[in-house]
Amino acid sequence: MQEAIQKANTLIEAMGWIRRFRGKTTVIKLGGSLLENEIALQHILVDVIFMETVGMRPVIVHGGGKAITAALEKQGIQPQFVQGRRVTDAATRDVVRTVLAGELNEYVTQQIEYLGGRGMNLSVHTTNVLHGKRLMLDDEAGDLGFVGEVTRVDRQVIDGLSYTNQVPVIPSMCVDENDGEHLNVNADTAAMAVAQALGAEKLIFLSDVNGVRREKDNPDSIINSLTAEEARQLIKDGAIEGGMIPKVEACLATLQRGVGKVHIIDGSLRHSLLLEIYTTSGVGTQLVP
Repeated sequence: MQEAIQKANTLIEAMGWIRRFRGKTTVIKLGGSLLENEIALQHILVDVIFMETVGMRPVIVHGGGKAITAALEKQGIQPQFVQGRRVTDAATRDVVRTVLAGELNEYVTQQIEYLGGRGMNLSVHTTNVLHGKRLMLDDEAGDLGFVGEVTRVDRQVIDGLSYTNQVPVIPSMCVDENDGEHLNVNADTAAMAVAQALGAEKLIFLSDVNGVRREKDNPDSIINSLTAEEARQLIKDGAIEGGMIPKVEACLATLQRGVGKVHIIDGSLRHSLLLEIYTTSGVGTQLVP
């Protein structure tokens, strides 16, 4: 009986958050490492289906770096990176399109359906919603090839699916508005563009760490909530370092463009999405304006 009462108490705690976020859009950025973990992915998608069931409007934006690299190696193509971005010639772009906009995008959508939800894949093969232009770096970096940045999002298509209780699933590729070419896009920046275009309540980065930490290698030093000012100070002090710096800076840029909150959570933790959104303490780091 006590166990049953505890379950009821958990539902009561969640009720306030469910009412608050009902009808609100949440963009979830799903990284390539989690797509390789079948069990973690299923738990994430169950959480997404729960969110949609109780009235939220989840939108998934996904990458697929590990799967793309593996596919390139099978074809004897050596991956090259400049300033953290994959150099994408025509042959590489074709592999990216097959894996990212084809295999992975369809797989995530099929898994949502298998688990009892309704998903719709929105890719360059079906209905494209991301439009952009070639990404130009400084002269010393050289030409990245078919790499782009998102300049426009078809909000009407995404909203239409959300209003009919479907979960849009979007790969990080866009169509060049100048020549119609398919371009490879960084998944973090694609998710940011979608969140901004939709006026999302939340943007959630599913990561392989549990959030922003005061001590890099100590999971227990996680900071549950950060203001933009506090985050900038932690970067200045060196507490936030390495690969976490560009991620936090991207979060801050997103907050400045109208997204309510940005979260960084460990996607491999079972039901981390539900714990972050529907409990008072959460399990990751939330950044607020």
